[in-house]
This record gives sequence, structure tokens and C-alpha cells, in this order.
Amino acid sequence: MAALLYKNIVKIVILSAAKNLAFKILEILRYAQDDKKTTFIRKIELAAKIQITDFSIGDGNLVLIAGPCVIESEAATLEIARALRDLAGELDLRLIFKASFDKANRTSIDSYRGPGLKKGLEILARVKAEVGLPVLSDVHQVSQVAPAAEVLDVLQIPAFLCRQTDLVVAAAQTGKVINIKKGQFLAPWDMQPVVAKARAAGNDRIILTERGASFGYNNLVVDFRGLPLMRGLGCPVVLDVTHSVQLPGGQGACSGGQREFIAPLARAGVAVGVDGLFMEVHPDPAKALCDGPNSLPLKEVRALWRELRDLHRFLRGS
Repeated sequence: MAALLYKNIVKIVILSAAKNLAFKILEILRYAQDDKKTTFIRKIELAAKIQITDFSIGDGNLVLIAGPCVIESEAATLEIARALRDLAGELDLRLIFKASFDKANRTSIDSYRGPGLKKGLEILARVKAEVGLPVLSDVHQVSQVAPAAEVLDVLQIPAFLCRQTDLVVAAAQTGKVINIKKGQFLAPWDMQPVVAKARAAGNDRIILTERGASFGYNNLVVDFRGLPLMRGLGCPVVLDVTHSVQLPGGQGACSGGQREFIAPLARAGVAVGVDGLFMEVHPDPAKALCDGPNSLPLKEVRALWRELRDLHRFLRGS
């Protein structure tokens, strides 16, 4: 009798969870519906097109967001930026340079955080002016938003802070493109209210980035169903293929990573139809001051980017 009761309870729980998931998916589909057509999110369709500088994201072309995890020095940052610019030019790819001026969410208080707001923005301004690339960096506090917006082409909201209303609204009010990373603790459809906060502030220039979902302790996984679901919100979607292979806190005082899975995740993201790929790159990941275990070695970039470009062109029939 007890066993039968247990089985019935389990059945009810499973059916309830399935019903809830179905309702959530229907909610996303309704949100993506307009007067003339429904966005069928199984198809690779265009999300809202957003102008970055002289190119757009969301127009069917693949955009790369790449650079070191954190600004380690002015010389190293400019060197990496020039190398990536040359590779993107050689392969006819669109590139946004990324680097953090302050990693405020490091595991240990002893970990390197970066040069700080003032010096970091000065270095990124040099990348923009001298290397000729649009630049992206993350903001962690409302007080950082205004000065960052004077330099950056894209303001990034870190995954841990994606539900911080004041930060999202302040970034949106600048009118800049904002890249909001989906929290590791959120379902894809939970980004709908996050997007609504930015739109309520008068900004529709929103990119959403998947960077993995918590899977037990010290581990992340990517649910590829979430990518088209988030595109159903009308935003270009980016897959962060390096933070997605991170093992958060996996080395005790710092995070670990499995960079051998960067390339497979990147290929899968292109196959699903993402608008862009986000990846951290370092000349020598073993010596990187932040996120070395999940960074792509600079020497491996050309081969991977060429493969991703060719795959994207094949899928697009171009």
C-alpha cells in the first residue's frame, strides 16, 4: 500500500513539473507573438538587429566577443587586441573586444581583480582608439555605469547580478547596448522579467548571454534548448563557451575549468543558431591571473574561428 502511494505521489510530482514547463514554454511563445506572425523558435530566425559600431548583431552574421578575462597590463591587453583584430580581419569575422577592469566576484579575497575603473577604462579607450575595435566590459555597481558608458560600446551585466534592478536600469538608461548574462541559477524564461526591466528604462538594445547553469556542486552545463527560448524574447543571443566550461570554486581558492570542451560547445552553439560566441582568450592560460583553466590559448584561435566561420556559412547556405 505504501509503495503504491509513493508511486502515485511521484507520478503527480512529475506530471506537475511537466505541466509547469509546458506553461512556461507557451508563455515564451505568446511573448514572441505579434499581430502578423508567430516566431517559431525551433527555426533559426533573426532576433532584433542591434547596431554595435559599423556592424550589427542579430542580422544573421556571426559575432565574436573575445579577449582576456581581466586586464593584466596595458601592453598585454593591446597585444591581445591587435592579434584578435588581425585574425578577425583575416577570417572576415565581426569582433567585439572584451576585458574586465575589475573582477569583483573572485572566489578569494587574495585573487587579482584588475587595475580598477579609472585605469582600466583608460586602457580600453586605447584599444578602441588605436586597435579600432568596439569594447565591452562588465559593471558591478551603479556608480560605475556612467563613466563606463563614456568609453564602452557594450555594457555587460554579470550573471550573478542580472536580477539587480538598479544596476540593470542604470545601464539601460545610458542608451548603450547592454549584454546581460543569464544567471547560473535562472531558467531561460526567467530572463523575460530581466529584459522587461531594461525595456522599461527605454532601452531595447539588449543582448542575452548564456554561460551555463549550475549542475550540482562546482559544475555547469549548457541546456541548448535555452538558446532559442531566449531568442524568443526578441533579443540576440550569445553563448559564452569559456565560462560554460568553468568549474566554479573547483580548485578551492579559485575556479577550475575544462577548456577541452570549448570547441565542441562553440560548434554546437553555431549549429543551434546563436547570434554570437563569447570566449576568453589568453596567450598562456597557465599563467593567466584569472580564469586560466577555462581560457582558450591564443595560438588555437585561428583554427577554431575558421572552423566556426565555415560551419556558420554552411548552415546559412552562403
